[in-house]
Amino acid sequence: MKQTTRPPHHRPAGVRNGAATAAPPPARTRKRRRPTSTQGAAWAFLAPVTLYLVLFYAYPLYRNLDLSLRNYTVRSFVQGDAPFTGLANYRTVFDNPTFAPALLHTALFTAVCLAFQYAIGLALAVFFQQHFPLSATLRALFLVPWLLPLIVSASTWSWMLNTDSGIVNAALHTIGIDPVNWLTSPSWSLTSVIIANIWIGVPFNLVVLYSGLQSVPPGLYEAAALDGAGAWRRFWSITFPLLRPVSAITLLLGLVYTLKVFDIIWIMTKGGPADSSTTFATWSYQLGFGNLLPAFGPGAAVGNLLVVTALVFGLVYVRVQRKQALS
Repeated sequence: MKQTTRPPHHRPAGVRNGAATAAPPPARTRKRRRPTSTQGAAWAFLAPVTLYLVLFYAYPLYRNLDLSLRNYTVRSFVQGDAPFTGLANYRTVFDNPTFAPALLHTALFTAVCLAFQYAIGLALAVFFQQHFPLSATLRALFLVPWLLPLIVSASTWSWMLNTDSGIVNAALHTIGIDPVNWLTSPSWSLTSVIIANIWIGVPFNLVVLYSGLQSVPPGLYEAAALDGAGAWRRFWSITFPLLRPVSAITLLLGLVYTLKVFDIIWIMTKGGPADSSTTFATWSYQLGFGNLLPAFGPGAAVGNLLVVTALVFGLVYVRVQRKQALS
């Protein structure tokens, strides 16, 4: 009789020696922490920028605000024991008879310079977009006023607008026009510094607006030309609308720059004659450093008015950009 062998009984996993054993729990996945070295590198890169902003922006603004709220003299400026006066310096500035003319001159100087710089810069940018021969060379030549130091540009315009030996009056004399007292007449002094500042600011507008024009698709112009649109229609329907974001930042930067223009006015007219070309920038310098007994507090107050004005326009720009992004 044959003896049959039975295959061994395979017990399921977890059953050993007749007793059921529990399966081991699944291993928990642990969250990996970001390496601290990456965070350290990020803070190391941020440290120089933060230090720069604190030293050259936050601290000067704080010191200027502190100057405008205290009665600083030469002695107290050195020793640091100036009494707190609150808004007295601002009241002194508002009651000063120079405040109203300086405000008007600042507004006129800023508005006229911005309008002409933008209009001329935009016209030149559209002109140079044609890519004619020597266009790159001419664009480079237009950058010369922007590259020159302001003291050189202002001195050159002072010589050109000189009443007796200036080239401008010499040119006017050849066509039968009497000489103009550009720098010494209260009627022409503000116009003179406006002309000089427009000449200096046009290259900046040209460069930025020309860069914006390069992002406009050429196919839009081709399609508009096929539809019969002329050059003027293409400009108002394609070029100008698509340049709005670039135009906004150009005007904002031009506004901030023009508000603080000091070198050109001071070198050409020193704010005169009879405060006819005084702006907030030159008036702040005159109050703080232009007298034997400097008024540091009122001078700082005038400077803070410029800061607030630039800040308001900056906030308006940010708000408009947010609305455009949401729409």
